[in-house]
Amino acid sequence: MSEMNVNQVLAQMRAMSLEAGSGKVEETGSGGADFAAMLKQTIGTVNDTQQTAGKMTAAFESGDTNVSLAEVMVASQKASVSFQAMLQVRNKLVDAYHDVMNMPM
Repeated sequence: MSEMNVNQVLAQMRAMSLEAGSGKVEETGSGGADFAAMLKQTIGTVNDTQQTAGKMTAAFESGDTNVSLAEVMVASQKASVSFQAMLQVRNKLVDAYHDVMNMPM
């Protein structure tokens, strides 16, 4: 089993943070960010993270020596955190929808 390089993981986390902070979102004609495109892109990113974690887990379980337990655990935690964040966004959107629907006319 190979030892995981902590600096490599930190660099990867910083890169993901920068990517998340400066997400490339299409602009609409009115000058605002297209919310639907941003939401779709975010869901796709979460899905990709989960797929990658699943593949790494399967590779580790099958005995692939190129995948260490530490890498599998980090990928699994990234997938979990991204899913939980997406779940919180969904909950806030549902709350906002309920607030709008309960407004008096």
